[in-house]
Amino acid sequence: MLVIRELTEGLFAGRHDPMEESDESASDRLTITRATSEKLFEVAFAQAKLRRRLYGTPGHVTLLDKANVLRSNAFLRKVYDDVAARHPDVGKARIYIDAGSMMFVTNPERYDVVVTENVFGDIASEIAAGVVGGLGVAPSPDLSETHGVFQPSHGSAPDIAGKGAANPGATILSAAMMLDWLSDKHGDERCANAAASIRHGNRCDPRDGS
Repeated sequence: MLVIRELTEGLFAGRHDPMEESDESASDRLTITRATSEKLFEVAFAQAKLRRRLYGTPGHVTLLDKANVLRSNAFLRKVYDDVAARHPDVGKARIYIDAGSMMFVTNPERYDVVVTENVFGDIASEIAAGVVGGLGVAPSPDLSETHGVFQPSHGSAPDIAGKGAANPGATILSAAMMLDWLSDKHGDERCANAAASIRHGNRCDPRDGS
C-alpha cells in the first residue's frame, strides 16, 4: 500500500499561529483548501494508475477522513468526490479514519493508495509501516510538483550504532521509489528498469544502460 499525506495544511496548518499563553484553554487551526486538496488527490489517482501499470495493483484510492464530525473534512470529502469523478477507471472509497485505522490491522489487503490530511496521514503511515514489519522497512518521499526528497520513514538509531543490526531495507526501497519517480517525471525507462531490479533484488545490468 501507499499512504499519501498532505504536508502543508490540515491540522498542522496553524502550528505557527500566534497564541496567547493561557492555563485555561488552547486551540489549533485545521485548514483545508480546494486548490491544495485537488493537487493532493490528483497525485493519489496518478499514483494508483502508475502502480497498477508497474506492479499490477488494483488501481484504487481510499480517502481517510472524519467527515461525520469535522466540517473541514466534509469539505475535503467533497473535493475528493469532484476529483474522483475525473478518474472513472480508478476504484475509490471513503472511510472514516477510526474505522480505516482498524482496517489497516484487520484487513490491510483492502488498501492500494490511501490519501488523507496531514495528522491522520502521520498516524496512518505509522500503522501501515507496523503492518509490514516496522519503520525499518518503510520507504518514503517528500514531494512537490517539481522536486523530491527520498528517505526511510525511520529516524536515526544511535542505540544500535556499530552493532551491525540496522536494517537497510527502507533506504534501499526509498532509492527504488526515487527511480520510479524520476522515470515518471522524465520518461526515462532506464530508471524504471533500475527500480524494478532493486525491488526484485537483481543487480542492474550496465549493458542496458541502467
